Amino acid sequence: MSNTANRRADRREFVSTLLGKLPEALVVTGLGSASYDVFAAGDRPGNYYLWGAMGGAAPLALGLALAQPEKTVVCITGDGEQLMGIGSLGSIAAKQPRNLTIVVLDNGHFGETGMQRSHTSLGTDLVAVAKGFGIANAFGIDGLERCNDVVEHAASRRATTFVRVAIQANEPPRALPPRDGTYIKNRFRAALGFAPF
Repeated sequence: MSNTANRRADRREFVSTLLGKLPEALVVTGLGSASYDVFAAGDRPGNYYLWGAMGGAAPLALGLALAQPEKTVVCITGDGEQLMGIGSLGSIAAKQPRNLTIVVLDNGHFGETGMQRSHTSLGTDLVAVAKGFGIANAFGIDGLERCNDVVEHAASRRATTFVRVAIQANEPPRALPPRDGTYIKNRFRAALGFAPF
């Protein structure tokens, strides 16, 4: 856990600021709070919300980044969801899509199952893990003032980027995006110029 716990970012403010500066980005969310945060920042067709695929956000974002190399792809997820899919960082490192940015909102807890402490509050350093897998451009931030650093890396599409954002362990009111997977998929495909199927 960060030694500057008192400087942890407000999750909603951070996500809203980030997405406000990346209006054309394709966004994949992890389940639960990450989806609520992205939806609260403003629903848009380029948001792909995951509801029950714990561990699936980063690999889905990897596939999307490879399929849409000219687009900025941002994965916004939580520490628990990323821990569940930790092996996906190996695949991401092997492929190194320059247009992919993974943002992990880390409150040190499993927010969707009762706020039990997660591994990140017990010593796991997600930035070190990402670097260990081979994602060289991995760093951590603990305040809103460094949001522009994340925006710059994502918008430039120069390298795969992994960012661990230390956030407050609070639970803002839920803002629920659509739950209809077919609707989300078809809307997302239409935003990319593809027909529904």
